[in-house]
Amino acid sequence: MSVDWTHFTPWTSLAGGMLIGLAAAMLVLLNGRVAGISGIVGGLLVPRRGDIGWRLAFVGGLLVAPAAMAFYSVNPRIDAGFATLALAGLLVGAGTSYGSGCTSGHGVCGISRLSPRSLVATAVFMLAGMATVFLWRQLA
Repeated sequence: MSVDWTHFTPWTSLAGGMLIGLAAAMLVLLNGRVAGISGIVGGLLVPRRGDIGWRLAFVGGLLVAPAAMAFYSVNPRIDAGFATLALAGLLVGAGTSYGSGCTSGHGVCGISRLSPRSLVATAVFMLAGMATVFLWRQLA
């Protein structure tokens, strides 16, 4: 394995991680909610009065960010076709259901609270992701 030094971005990656942590901390401190994307979107599918605005704002931010990147001509390279990405999204959705939460809820917010369930879930997510990439590269 080698590092692609021309695309190695430790400072922007650090800044992105800090922004994610800041957003998660603000959501829990100001709203008392955990920033788990699956739970936030799921709450929009079965809306409750007084609970829709912040969820729409959060999801809106998730949609605006890639549009802003495209506006500034920042185009990430994705080495997968649409069918592969759609299948991956469906599998992540199924895993979210089985794992009672997503990578953002468990990985960012759960681990920061030292939740044993989140530690196990995040370890399983990471191992499953690594195994999937390994197998995909062997078969493709």
